[in-house]
Amino acid sequence: MPQSESADARMRACGVAEVSGQVQSLRLPRPQSPGPGQILLDVLAAGVGPWDLLPASGEWDVGLRLPAALGVEGAGRVVAVGPDVTAPAVGDLVLAHGAPLPGHSGLWAEQVLLRAADAAPLPEGLDPARAAALPVNGLTACQALDWLDLSSGMHLLVTNGAGVTGALVLQLAVAAGVHVTATASPRSFDRLRRLGATDVIDYRRPAWPREVGRVFDAALAAAPGTAATAGELVRPGGRLCSITSDAPAASAELTTTDLYVRPDAETLAVLAGRLRDGVLDLPTEVLPLDEGPGAFDRSSRGLTGGTKLVLRVAGPASSDTMPA
Repeated sequence: MPQSESADARMRACGVAEVSGQVQSLRLPRPQSPGPGQILLDVLAAGVGPWDLLPASGEWDVGLRLPAALGVEGAGRVVAVGPDVTAPAVGDLVLAHGAPLPGHSGLWAEQVLLRAADAAPLPEGLDPARAAALPVNGLTACQALDWLDLSSGMHLLVTNGAGVTGALVLQLAVAAGVHVTATASPRSFDRLRRLGATDVIDYRRPAWPREVGRVFDAALAAAPGTAATAGELVRPGGRLCSITSDAPAASAELTTTDLYVRPDAETLAVLAGRLRDGVLDLPTEVLPLDEGPGAFDRSSRGLTGGTKLVLRVAGPASSDTMPA
């Protein structure tokens, strides 16, 4: 049953009041009690990414019913479960990428309804704010690599290797024995080499594709407008995956796809363990919830410098930057 419209039934949030409206601080009704297959979460932290522009503009239907909070990833504590839910349990800490959102509102809020199947256990010792940085970028990286189907010793090209997703792809591919070449700006060269890149290329040099040649078994396009060029550098029979919705048409020599991330709690649990153990490098900047509009603006304009922005919903409100 819906909770009563008392002062306690409204919560702090950040989102939009209308399609293509300005991102702003909001006071929203708290979610209903969870139904079958659902959990109610007290949100501790929520990730911010350029994809959040899509639900705000109506281009990605995640079930928002405006006015609503944005945010499709985060971490929190379970405070109620649906009648058929056996796991997670009340009191458990979890992280999740949720889409669609059964409560019609997102994770940039004090509470959110999620599908229980989308929630992964938060590993002991992993700060919820660091965990909240992981779901969308981490799952995108894993799903892209699964589709590319690379074997140890193969060669992969990653455009925007210094971006959050590109850097995770690089790390996961190198761990699997893949040789990775990444494009980036010179300020990111040292970090990408430390993460295991075989070669790093300055994407601003117009001649770089011609100098490199057609030497890759696969390519991951993580920078808008780079998929066509990347595809030309893949050997016949290779694969190209774009995460920026610009993959060229498939041909007899090149298999292509545009990848759109999907929830996967099992994979997310594995990634969270690697993040907790320090195996994954994921620079994170944590901001208070009321700075959500500014964080959204920076993310949508690509002004994060390869750092993942996270909104801390509960706990300390001061800004801080977390290393890997």
